[in-house]
Amino acid sequence: MEKKGGIGVEIEHIFPVIKKWLYSDKEIFLREIVSNACDAVTKLCRLISLGDDIARNIPDEGFRVTVSLDKDAKTITVTDNGIGMTEEEVEKYICQIALSGALDFIEKYEGENGGDSGIIGHFGLGFYSAFMVSSTVDVLTRSFTGADPVKWTCTEDGAYVISPCDADEAPDRGTSIVMHISEEGEEYLQSGALREILQKYCAFMPVEIYFEDGEEKEDKKEEETPAPINDTTPLYLKNPSDCTDEEYREFYKNVFHDFREPLFWIHLKADYPLNFRGILYFPRITSEFESLEGQVKLYYNQVFVADNIKEVIPEYLLMLKGVLDCPELPLNVSRSYLQNSGYVSKISSHITKKVADKLTSMFNLDRPAYENIWRDLKTFVEYGCLRDSKFYDKTTSCLLFEKCGGGFCTLDEYLESAKEKHENKIYYAADKVSQAGYISMFEAEGIETLLLDKIIDTQFAQLIESKREGVQFIRVDAELADTMKGEGAAEIPGVAELFKKLVPEQTEIKFEALKDTSVPAVLNVSESSRRMEDMMKMYSAMGQNSPAAFPTQSTLILNTANDLIASLANADPEKAALVSKHIYTLCLLSQRRLNSDELRAFLSDSYSILGML
Repeated sequence: MEKKGGIGVEIEHIFPVIKKWLYSDKEIFLREIVSNACDAVTKLCRLISLGDDIARNIPDEGFRVTVSLDKDAKTITVTDNGIGMTEEEVEKYICQIALSGALDFIEKYEGENGGDSGIIGHFGLGFYSAFMVSSTVDVLTRSFTGADPVKWTCTEDGAYVISPCDADEAPDRGTSIVMHISEEGEEYLQSGALREILQKYCAFMPVEIYFEDGEEKEDKKEEETPAPINDTTPLYLKNPSDCTDEEYREFYKNVFHDFREPLFWIHLKADYPLNFRGILYFPRITSEFESLEGQVKLYYNQVFVADNIKEVIPEYLLMLKGVLDCPELPLNVSRSYLQNSGYVSKISSHITKKVADKLTSMFNLDRPAYENIWRDLKTFVEYGCLRDSKFYDKTTSCLLFEKCGGGFCTLDEYLESAKEKHENKIYYAADKVSQAGYISMFEAEGIETLLLDKIIDTQFAQLIESKREGVQFIRVDAELADTMKGEGAAEIPGVAELFKKLVPEQTEIKFEALKDTSVPAVLNVSESSRRMEDMMKMYSAMGQNSPAAFPTQSTLILNTANDLIASLANADPEKAALVSKHIYTLCLLSQRRLNSDELRAFLSDSYSILGML
């Protein structure tokens, strides 16, 4: 026989669970209680605007939430002058776990437009977060309707008492939540700790919030009413056309405490089919590693939720700084984690598109200004392209490369100028100083070289090679361009043998008549070998086991047009050996740093050669 029923949970069993595990961080209790207070004010303001028979006589001004600390009494009190509650409403919304007064209000007064109500709360559990830090909680409330004030007192085991409230104990209108802080929550009885939590979670809540410390109040009796700790109309809620550049910069400094001016910003304002607001800033980057330490603050109806939630902000945009307010986010009860939703992925795609559009617009409308900040943007853009092929496709036209000789160019501009001399080959340097000799040889032939001097640059180059068929990035010390070679090259008898004694077995020796007669020899390491070496170094730096080492493919090119190389065949064997060794060591020096033994031998040989003069 079938039996059906519902699982019953007694309050004495569920209450400790709610108290201990409802939220991931205890400090969230203040956010939840202050959010409820803001909702109480917002509800009353809405009734006033709707012309409610009772509410319409209440002045639509002077609304506030006050957070008070009494260290001696060990209480934290949150008071609002909003809608308040009757005894019946206290029994309905406070005594029944998970019944949301916010949802009831929206259904009754807002209909289908509830999403625009400005009411923060959607869950009925927020109030109970007070018990995470309290042994007892008092609710003293007086409804705007003029009903008698009510007092509700509940202990941490869930036992409550509802009683009449003395007129002078309850607020004139609204609600006071008095939290008697338990031993486990005494860390929050510090003025500094409460201010920090309020500034973190409540900085943009829609009702003015004031903080009162009993000790501070006594010390500053003559002082004027303090300013609210929050900004009720943050810049991101305004229309972009109503905001000035100075306001954007000031907002950035206030929110992120970064006094370097941002490079630029994007003001996001989406209404349909999405609904969110925000401002994303591109910080001034001083190193490629600092750029990975951005901060995008996520808000839900002006309530801080979290930093850098990757489901909303693509990973490669987390290096930016900014704020996003998404009132339709499908959050769970704690508001700290997202539930699966197509809405979230649409927001992420929209943000990506807006960032790409901004970059392209800046490039097209004011290229000199864009080039001026490209060094700060480059790491971010390249990382974005590596992480998201769609982002690469949208920004490919505005990707710049710095030229060793100065200035910038796009990939297409470089390939077009190189079409006749080295089609589809892109020559670059990783270090303008150590590779200066190679760079000068290329420039002497009118070949532009690009500067790829960051770790991420080589990975980005490989991405382009995979996207652009036939295109090759070749470092200046990996290959000589054909235009750098002259005619009539022939092996000089006996010279190859001198160098074969010096070079590793896998190094090939070639003779070429270079147009630059001042260079005796050039050592080239193949691009594939060098990339493999770089990859193994990266693995080692990360503490991982690197792949097995591969033989380095290198070529020593001896310049037959150079008098020194030509004279080695007829020189004294001892001198020829010393000079050839010195030439090879100079070639090594142009490729890498010498180890201690190589440097010691190089100095000794140099002194010996000087002694021959």
